[in-house]
Amino acid sequence: MKAIEIREKYLNFFKQHGHKVIPSAPLIPENDPSVLFTTAGMQPLVPYLLGEKHPEGKRITDYQKCLRTNDIEEVGDNRHLTYFEMLGNWSLGDYFKEESIKMSFEFLTKELQIPVEKLSVTCFAGDEDCPKDEVSANAWKEVGIPEERIYFYGKDDNWWIAGEEGPCGPDTEMFYDTGKPACGPDCQPSCDCGKYVEIWNNVFMEYFKDKNGYSKLKQQNVDTGLGLERMTFVLQGKETPFDTELFSPVMDKLKELQKVDIIESRRIIAEHLRSSMMIISDGGRPSNIDRGYVLRRLIRRLIRHLNKLQIDLNELTNLIEINVENLKEMYPDLEKNKDTIKSVIVEEKDKFVKTLAHGEREFEKEVKRLKEQNVETIPGATVFKLYDTYGFPPEVTKELAQENGFKVDLKEFEELFKIHQEKSRQGAEHKFKGGLADQNEKTIAYHTATHLLHQALRTVLGDHVKQSGSNITEERLRFDFTHPQKMTKEEIQKVEDLVNEQIQRNLDVTCEEMSYEDAKKSGAIGLFTDKYGDKVKVYTIGDFSKEICGGPHVSNTKGMGTFKIKKEESSSSGIRRIKAVLI
Repeated sequence: MKAIEIREKYLNFFKQHGHKVIPSAPLIPENDPSVLFTTAGMQPLVPYLLGEKHPEGKRITDYQKCLRTNDIEEVGDNRHLTYFEMLGNWSLGDYFKEESIKMSFEFLTKELQIPVEKLSVTCFAGDEDCPKDEVSANAWKEVGIPEERIYFYGKDDNWWIAGEEGPCGPDTEMFYDTGKPACGPDCQPSCDCGKYVEIWNNVFMEYFKDKNGYSKLKQQNVDTGLGLERMTFVLQGKETPFDTELFSPVMDKLKELQKVDIIESRRIIAEHLRSSMMIISDGGRPSNIDRGYVLRRLIRRLIRHLNKLQIDLNELTNLIEINVENLKEMYPDLEKNKDTIKSVIVEEKDKFVKTLAHGEREFEKEVKRLKEQNVETIPGATVFKLYDTYGFPPEVTKELAQENGFKVDLKEFEELFKIHQEKSRQGAEHKFKGGLADQNEKTIAYHTATHLLHQALRTVLGDHVKQSGSNITEERLRFDFTHPQKMTKEEIQKVEDLVNEQIQRNLDVTCEEMSYEDAKKSGAIGLFTDKYGDKVKVYTIGDFSKEICGGPHVSNTKGMGTFKIKKEESSSSGIRRIKAVLI
């Protein structure tokens, strides 16, 4: 069964069960600057899950274009994707567990004709906060799943919440048995051995979590998510999504064109090309900041792997044509925007060719020298030289280093970068993973100010405050955060005074590298936790703030200036925005 057939069956099935089909929201969120891309089917529906009335009623279904950036470096293996399509159905205060499970079972076994013996399910095991989900387990037994294929797990596996506080509840997950041998006598859906593949997740939002614990929601919701690419390769009996019709035309062409056979590179090119085309079609353009930087990184990464396969880069336009032809039935906008997609990708390719050619040659020289010296870590000075002299992005250096068995001293690189900040940035393509584009004395001060502001908001308003986005220029900072209502004038003044108090205390700003788990144990706030390998950076500002961040920051708060909040306003439902300056 092809992907588009699965999608059509899904939407038609839920339409027949009283759901209104709504269109996919764009990849680039509308009126929501708190995130770079739409990352899940429920994201555009958050206001309705919290109680607002949806114009289409209480039962809705859709397919949602999604893009997640945390797995970019994992793409190339047999399963990771950045762009994917999520099929979903929602009950906004209407049906709940039993009916949701009945519909899921019917769709899987009748519409998709999956044999019952291929299905296993998991439910919430219960704990001191919430009881064992016997309702879901009994519903599965009633429809025909035998008790021995119903498993119970704790919150790590069968509980859903967006962030630390908010609507939440147990979920039930459905797994497909691939027929692969069990990894042992205790093999079950929680194993990563590959025997079981998760194909659907039904979340039952019936609780609200705050600092006082859990309470019952007034409105019970169902939020489900079925990954189309995963379901497609499972139903087709394929090993990976790259073996399905979604990718095979481009994969086949790459194999035909390649002079070196590297399957990981073919997957990276096929995946990143599709993702880039989808972003561009929805209005995205390459740049050095935010979503534009993600797009730039995707395009440049696929170009580097075209070079690894020794494929002529002029073949890019042909590969785009193949993708458009292959995907136009599913995504008609690709054909409509084909010329724009081509021009954007080709222009970005031309910019990167010069950068890449020089940088990779110099990298190879450095690697050869370090191997002769039996050195296993590429010094930050080398990373900086490649960046400063050749405009070679540090994340590409890191990727090449890993391929060659080297580690990278990024801490030293960042220290050198700060020293260099007043010099010319011509050719710079790097964006620190903390939300900055052009680093100079002013933007670095503003970046540090966002940490002070974040903690000040939590101190004044409460620990429910979480950063949900930021934007920094040389003139101001913009900070989005979770908070249910407009701040009072008194609260704004308290936050402003608290930030200025820390600046005037001349606090030292220190940085430590540690594992993500150790960072969490230390009390560090962690929201946008991009990892450098297995470690994260934790920036501490005196005794006031501790946060996981990529940097850079001032070394001391002295001289940052006076912090002034210019505006506090709504950004989106449940999200407030502050605009502030340092004067």
